[in-house]
Amino acid sequence: MVKRSLVRWVLAAVAVVVLAAIAAPVAVPFLVDTPRAQTLIASSASAALGRPVKFSGVSVRVFPLPAITLRGLEVAEDPAFGPTPFLRLDTGHLELRLRPLLAGRVEFGDLVLKQPVIALIQNPDGRWNFASLGAAHDTRAPSRGGRAGGGGPGVAGGALASRVRIDKGLVNYEVRASRDALSKYRVEDLDLTLTGGGTVLQFEGDARVKPGDLEIELKDGKVGLNGVKALGDAAVAARVKISGKDVAELVATAAGPAPALSGPIKGVLTVSGTVASPRASGQVELSSLKVTQTNPQCPEPKRRTLALGALKVNTLWEDGTFRGRPVSTALGQGTLMTNVTATLEGGVRVELRDLTVRALPLDTLLVDFLCQGYAVTGPLDLAGAASLRPADPWKTLSGAGQLKIGPGRVVGSQALGLLGGVARVGGALSSALSADLPPSLFASPVEFDSITGTYQITNGVVTTRDLLYTSRALKVTAAGQYALATGRMNLDLLVNHGRGEIQAKVTGTAASPSIQIVPASVLRQVDPGKVERGLQDLLKRLR
Repeated sequence: MVKRSLVRWVLAAVAVVVLAAIAAPVAVPFLVDTPRAQTLIASSASAALGRPVKFSGVSVRVFPLPAITLRGLEVAEDPAFGPTPFLRLDTGHLELRLRPLLAGRVEFGDLVLKQPVIALIQNPDGRWNFASLGAAHDTRAPSRGGRAGGGGPGVAGGALASRVRIDKGLVNYEVRASRDALSKYRVEDLDLTLTGGGTVLQFEGDARVKPGDLEIELKDGKVGLNGVKALGDAAVAARVKISGKDVAELVATAAGPAPALSGPIKGVLTVSGTVASPRASGQVELSSLKVTQTNPQCPEPKRRTLALGALKVNTLWEDGTFRGRPVSTALGQGTLMTNVTATLEGGVRVELRDLTVRALPLDTLLVDFLCQGYAVTGPLDLAGAASLRPADPWKTLSGAGQLKIGPGRVVGSQALGLLGGVARVGGALSSALSADLPPSLFASPVEFDSITGTYQITNGVVTTRDLLYTSRALKVTAAGQYALATGRMNLDLLVNHGRGEIQAKVTGTAASPSIQIVPASVLRQVDPGKVERGLQDLLKRLR
């Protein structure tokens, strides 16, 4: 008897559930006043966002869960940023709570925005288009239940949704740095969940930054709404995890296509500050950074790649400025460390402070990668500072420092040609004047003990007063200027070969130098009795 009663009870319960499941979808269109829902949703959303909100229509969806379907949804843009919508999407779903619906009440659940397109724009003055969102927002938590219009069936007059989910959103990011500069990025596959209300809004999600295919994961996100007049003023906090297989496209968009930087990236950042002015700090690492560029002066292949070690950066992003303190990497057995500051306003500008280089192999950098005509080999030690614009580094590089190279060799064809030219002209003059200058001193000045000096760079023009080349056979002191972009030179050379000195003036370009020997520097080494006979012989040769 008890067993039969239990069976009947179970069957009755199942029947009730089935009946409710069938009745609820049938009843949904009668419980929801769609025209009134459309008006209420639009007005409530407009009041919450401080922007006009409109959509082309609403309908009631029964399966898989009861919901109001919104079509052609648009959130207006701040008029200062143009007429196009801030947010637009074809379809959104405002879910209905099933249990209150069975009791004859309409309460909203999740708001799901399917593939919305959102425009984030920053004006040249640094102001964002989303900063004015919620300017008329009341941060008091509204009621979530009840019926609209008294006792009849209607929609809840409280919050539109307890949770908002963005599904596969697209964010177009635009920085209007100036009339001539426009940087564009976008965020694809944005999956974001916002919960809470009242004074604190919580969020988490993930996305992909394009160009660059950079994956972003948001955790523990919070936005404080208490007492703020607009969304841009709200305090924000979050943890951001970033990872990507290659930063090449992202760097090219920000700094230009050449030189190309590539390599995988990973890092964890902590976000603070406000929504309109966030601050991010943390650790970022590029495990195998490569720099690639095409060098016309190189033999084939002209496209060369420089492979660096892991690039580790202690990062800080604030007020449109990136700071890396410190940034460190390696090349072969050499190391490089500096503090980097990069600003985006008016184009990317990079500053390197406290630049320290230790035992950097110049054969890898100057010979294999840059194919410099004045290349030397040997370890480089350097201390200084520099600044440049990556879009045109050779004409914008500025800074100062001191260096030491060696021991090593002179291997660049242009450098060997210059020294050989000085030797030939000086040797010919000294021979004509019967000076005793052994040609062997100038025959092969390849090996050297050190190259030392200080330098000042202004807009790509290097100035030195004390560059000193030292080998067993001779010492060469150089003072003057050299333009990195054009190779134009204006240098005074003093060659000390042990038995005397030769002074030379070098002008022209690195590819085609003009060498003028100062005769007085040779005459000082000659027996006065031989000067007249030597000059006569020299004049005969020139006829």
